Amino acid sequence: MVAPVRPLRRPQLSEAVAAHLRGAVMSGRLRPGAFVRLDETAAELGVSVTPVREALLTLRGEGMVESVPNRGYVVSPLERDDVHDIFWLQGQITVELAVRAARLASDGDLARLTDLTDELRQAVAVSDADRIAEAEYEFHRELCRIGRGPKLAWFLANAARYTPYELYAADPAWGELAVASHTRLIEAMRGGDRDAVVAHTRIQFDDAADRLVAHLERIGTWS
Repeated sequence: MVAPVRPLRRPQLSEAVAAHLRGAVMSGRLRPGAFVRLDETAAELGVSVTPVREALLTLRGEGMVESVPNRGYVVSPLERDDVHDIFWLQGQITVELAVRAARLASDGDLARLTDLTDELRQAVAVSDADRIAEAEYEFHRELCRIGRGPKLAWFLANAARYTPYELYAADPAWGELAVASHTRLIEAMRGGDRDAVVAHTRIQFDDAADRLVAHLERIGTWS
């Protein structure tokens, strides 16, 4: 799984509101058919109505909410296949970047990935969700850098916006799987085993999709 996307520049307030609402939809806190009230959302986030309205216009363009005449915005349907599609796309891009990185990585690059995996392992051991998210983000950013695919990384960053990363960072089982898959990926890269690179990259995204679908089923999203 790709960790939270953190742009180099400070995000606009409307972008931050949009990110909050995306996370709420993808984690099931806002369910399909629920109305998103401008005043209530603004009060909850401590902002004015304007950035909330701008955020909802952005999300409407992404198909996450729909405008209902005279009633505001309602959360669009979210199906199981939508979740799998989101992670399939992230996985496809990341696999390509990982294969490139395996071909291009120096010993120093592999050492850096190992250090980042150790940081993730330590964060998981103490259940520090913020450190987990940071370490996961840095690992994947480094993988993108080594793979020398800036355009692919840009597409990946956009796809990753729909990942409710806080859900994963707070899940010890996901953290253990992430550490294990990173460790095995590095070994596969070191050994030049392309099939293993693909397998150990892909597993995180397949697992992330299954884990999110299971979560949404538990909380009754589709009941």
